[in-house]
Amino acid sequence: MRYIIAIDEGTTSTRAVLYDLDKNAIIRQKSSPISQFYPKPSYVEENANEIYAETLSSLVEMIESAEDVSDILGIGITNQRETVIAWDKKTGKPLYNAIVWQCRRTAEYMKELSVNYGKKITEKTGLVMDAYFSASKIKWLIDNVEEIREKAKKGEVCFGTIDSYLIFKLSGGEFVTDITNASRTMLVNIHTLDYDDELLDIFGVPRACLPRIVDCDEKVGYFKYGGAEIPICGVAGDQQAALIGQACLSEGMSKITYGTGLFLLYNIGYKPIISKKGLITTVAYTINGKTSYAFEGSVFNAGSAVQWLRDGLGIIKSSSEIETLANSVEDNGGVYFVPAFTGLGAPYWNGDSRGVICGLTRGATKAHIARATLEAMAYSAKDLVDVMVEESEIKLGGIRCDGGASANDLLMGFQADVLNVDIDRPKEKESTALGAVFLCGIGLGLIREKDLYSLRRSEKIFVPTGDEDKYSEYYTQWKKAIGRSLYR
Repeated sequence: MRYIIAIDEGTTSTRAVLYDLDKNAIIRQKSSPISQFYPKPSYVEENANEIYAETLSSLVEMIESAEDVSDILGIGITNQRETVIAWDKKTGKPLYNAIVWQCRRTAEYMKELSVNYGKKITEKTGLVMDAYFSASKIKWLIDNVEEIREKAKKGEVCFGTIDSYLIFKLSGGEFVTDITNASRTMLVNIHTLDYDDELLDIFGVPRACLPRIVDCDEKVGYFKYGGAEIPICGVAGDQQAALIGQACLSEGMSKITYGTGLFLLYNIGYKPIISKKGLITTVAYTINGKTSYAFEGSVFNAGSAVQWLRDGLGIIKSSSEIETLANSVEDNGGVYFVPAFTGLGAPYWNGDSRGVICGLTRGATKAHIARATLEAMAYSAKDLVDVMVEESEIKLGGIRCDGGASANDLLMGFQADVLNVDIDRPKEKESTALGAVFLCGIGLGLIREKDLYSLRRSEKIFVPTGDEDKYSEYYTQWKKAIGRSLYR
């Protein structure tokens, strides 16, 4: 038997999966919730010890489920990005709670910083000036936690994202991070793929306290268990891992993850392109020594709008009911819903926007609102794709989908029509974990990069109906609804 274990440490849960190389299938998995803490308004934290404990528990359960520990050939890791942990370099003890990517405690600092440094930082990092990323979180830890500040002066503290922390703990002290996670810190120049001295100086972060940057398919250490040493190999941030799990390895290929929000990554090849229209430029992966880049766009509210129909309006009793309700009408009846509950993300980046439902008539029903909710996800994806194609000048080669709402046939069919491109839904829904598996296999010489195209299997492909004029008009009306959302 030949197995690879993938650790998928997410924002609200930690899971591990057992992948059978010979069957090309995930055959077992375990998931455990992770608690979040909100010590002050806009503060979001997690217990680093809990993250490691749940990771270790899930990992051990996967190992024990194999007939023999020698059947486990490697461990790949994928993780929530931008979340930061500070720990003691000698003991591995966390010195503060993990500051989660959702935390807004440094929002005002980033606004002030952007006045003098915003353009320079974006040109170097490909990132927008936002508290989302790691650097300002590290600065906050140095400025506000005395023990961390003193240890940082002596080079005795480690600052790392979740991948770095887990590798350190599991390997017994290897201090590394992969290039995809490193590219989200706002401390790395994506043109040189290394920490940038000017950025380190701006944020006041000592280079000695940061992990060594490695390739996504690099062997980074060993996990010792039952007399065996299992290689830790294959690391990437969650969205990049999903891109790899979906085998989007050529220019123009992209993947959409439909979750609480919506994430779209668009492979732009081997040269970084800095967006002028609100997209993030990120490292997609480094495999076999070659680095590919991607445009990334995030929509704040997607599946959360379905949850609102369920919990806020009571239109549906469960999220799965929305497809049946939406299918009970032929079209949206002129109703458009912009679910900007927390503002609009890319490409608008307007935090002051709020949700609107427009086009209501006496003939409008809850079914029309349900349909408009699903359609909003498709229009939001088109907002991103149009900008990505324009700025990259790379033709859209196809879209692969994952996440909870990808199971909705109505949405997937509508998405194909709005974008006028095939939408490919995979057989294996755990794209993120699969990406970590693939990276591990490549790094250990068990899988070739070109094998990913066949290892990733389709469940269903949604083909556009060809009525471009109709869907173009729908999108025109959506843009008008966006305009109303922007007006306050």
